[in-house]
Amino acid sequence: MGMSGGGAAGWQSRRSRRRAPPVMAEINVTPMVDVMLVLLIIFMVAAPLLTVGVPIDLPQTQASAVNQENKDPITLSVRPNGQIYLGDSEIKYEDLVSKLQAVTQARGGFEERIFVRGDKNANYGQIMRVMGRLSGAGFKKVALVTEVEQGG
Repeated sequence: MGMSGGGAAGWQSRRSRRRAPPVMAEINVTPMVDVMLVLLIIFMVAAPLLTVGVPIDLPQTQASAVNQENKDPITLSVRPNGQIYLGDSEIKYEDLVSKLQAVTQARGGFEERIFVRGDKNANYGQIMRVMGRLSGAGFKKVALVTEVEQGG
């Protein structure tokens, strides 16, 4: 008979020629969506907690919001008893300019925006004294922070 079966060697060569199963080209996005939803919930809960930690009772006004260029502004808080805070740490009035210059030197110099948060029960003269000290030191972007007036 003219046909040769090739024996076991022919069978193995045919088997090795079989193709591997095709690679799955689809991406399963379900785990990624789950992670994104968890992160969204975490950030929604954590965002209100990221405000400055010094408790200040801000006055209410009808002024419009200031455009905020950077995400982490420098905040000075003046409490009713006259204490001054840079962020969360208390500083003395005499050290105000030197500490602010150290902070702003790496961030943008005198062009850095500084928010002054004055308690509504604080002495107006104390708040203006802080703002005058900042202006006299050369800081150009100093703003007062208030809350939106409730009612009408």
